[in-house]
Amino acid sequence: MTTCEPQAVLAYWLVPAKPPRSFFTSTIAELAARYGAPVFEPHVTVYASRKGEENPEETLSSALARCEPFRLSVRDIQCSDEFTKTVFVRFEASAQLLALSRAFQRTSTSHDECQLNPHLSLIYKEMTPATRVGVAASIKLPFTEVLFDSAKAVVCPTPIRSREDVEAWRVVATQRLAQ
Repeated sequence: MTTCEPQAVLAYWLVPAKPPRSFFTSTIAELAARYGAPVFEPHVTVYASRKGEENPEETLSSALARCEPFRLSVRDIQCSDEFTKTVFVRFEASAQLLALSRAFQRTSTSHDECQLNPHLSLIYKEMTPATRVGVAASIKLPFTEVLFDSAKAVVCPTPIRSREDVEAWRVVATQRLAQ
């Protein structure tokens, strides 16, 4: 009898600059403590593909060549019954973000298609609809745009359905965007 190993993906994240990063970090930690959820780094996933023989440092370096820090405009705060989008900040997709996502797809060894849905999750937790709506309504963002100044490559199990899955994430490469 064989046991099926969970699949893994290699996700490429944009990480916000300070002060929004500090706001998101403290909000995530506060919600995690209040609801018994995992703590994680604030991020927007730009691209994800099957984990293969890819060199994440080379992919980051190639995809981010000449990519300067840039801002994304906040659309709103939403919630859903999807574990990885329990409560999240939704962003407008900019031309620069779309170009960056395509650059990751081109430089990735797998060239997997990836639907870009720019959002930054604030909590990963199964909750009742009323609780999710209440949490989303309680969050007041002190900004309308977020500057992103670095990127990370992260190995993640898939699917992500539990605290243990989130806590299994491993950052394998980091790069600042060109200044």
